[in-house]
Amino acid sequence: MDEISMRHAIERKRDGEPLEPSLWAEIVAGYVTGEIDDAQMAALAMACVWRGLSEEEAAALTGAMVASGATLQYPDDMFVVDKHSSGGVSDIVSLVAVPLVAACGVRVAKLSGRALGHTGGTIDKLEAIDGFNATLSMDAFVRQVESVGCAIAAQTDAFAPADKRLYHLRDHTATVPSTGLIAASIVSKKVAGGANAFVFDVKCGTAAFMRDVAQAEELARMLVAISADFGRKAHAIVSDMNEPLGRYIGTGVEVFEACEVLLGRERDERALAGCLRVATAMLELGGADEARERAQRAIENGSAYAKFVEMVAAQGGSRTSLESLRPDARKQQVHAATSGVVSAIDAVALGNIARTMTNANARAGLRVAVRIGDVIERGHLLAEIFGECADSASVAATFTVA
Repeated sequence: MDEISMRHAIERKRDGEPLEPSLWAEIVAGYVTGEIDDAQMAALAMACVWRGLSEEEAAALTGAMVASGATLQYPDDMFVVDKHSSGGVSDIVSLVAVPLVAACGVRVAKLSGRALGHTGGTIDKLEAIDGFNATLSMDAFVRQVESVGCAIAAQTDAFAPADKRLYHLRDHTATVPSTGLIAASIVSKKVAGGANAFVFDVKCGTAAFMRDVAQAEELARMLVAISADFGRKAHAIVSDMNEPLGRYIGTGVEVFEACEVLLGRERDERALAGCLRVATAMLELGGADEARERAQRAIENGSAYAKFVEMVAAQGGSRTSLESLRPDARKQQVHAATSGVVSAIDAVALGNIARTMTNANARAGLRVAVRIGDVIERGHLLAEIFGECADSASVAATFTVA
């Protein structure tokens, strides 16, 4: 595609016209080869933010980005599910749901990312386990899903490279908040990952990229619709991210909390409910009967935790290194200065504080002791800080008690 044709495409999108699927394919191909430069692609992305993308356009963009790289292939007789979260704080769902679903007999192939902004990345968390290898080759990844029943590995440049380049450009040009662009980005990576079915966990709230419920629901609808266009079964959940999902925040301590959930020892209602909701949807897509009951039994009988240990061992870690990720013994407590109701928790600030702490110590982090809506007295425990490099006053300031 030449510069003049691209300029005409930008003008059409700027004026609210949809672009044909064949044109989206030309645009993506031209961007990958360098025929289209960052300036023109940024202008098109901004036009998409202002004018939106139809479902047909988003599906065409998805297909073009999938075609820009490799696609994983599984044996024809092997049904595989995957999940995606749009990001959050203390989001331990992948760490729990992947082995839990595999323990119930449905194979899971999870390609994950690293931390972005205040949100924690699943790969960063798993790499806190000494020896864990997240950079599997495509063949090794498929073999592990077949033999162990699950794998979590880092997304490589081989999959949807056009999406990686476009996302980087969008991040630098303030053109991320477009439902169609977000949906195309997510589904292109999932389709390239080769799974037969997907569960999308769309976070919504003050600590999520989608702040508005209506916007989150529209993204959820489009994710499912585009997946269907590519022959994939999908289910989307809109979940609350106005406060941390779990109690612990930090790479290693979130792995610790996930283990506690899988062992049935962590009974925080919010964390457990979020994990079971996603795992149930994954099992249902995989054809499992009595999905929620089956998931709960896998926790109770220890098979879910055993599957997590098996997955970690297959990727170079060990049970010993996994179980060493207990919170740092050095601990500070943060207490409420006043009595009242916890009306807000700044999860973004807590996520940023924890990321700074874990740069030097994987066992450092935070534990949130209250939830929004709790009635507390002056001196009540708000949070615990494990390790050094955290200012207790800054942590206290993230809680609003009124």
